[in-house]
Amino acid sequence: MIDTIAGADSSAIIYSIAETAKANHLKPYDYFEYLLTEIPKHLEEKDNSFCEDLLPWSDKLPANCRKSL
Repeated sequence: MIDTIAGADSSAIIYSIAETAKANHLKPYDYFEYLLTEIPKHLEEKDNSFCEDLLPWSDKLPANCRKSL
């Protein structure tokens, strides 16, 4: 996957999302699972405002995505 420029770009994006999730006290696996469940529900929408609710610092993320402090 990383032996091409596109693969390296994809890996960098995934790594960036995972590290941003960690920096916002989220569990990366649960956060990715939530994103991959929620994003397909909105594919037909022209308005992308739902994305704000999916950001790692959103208060609207489910509790199971958050690490207990």
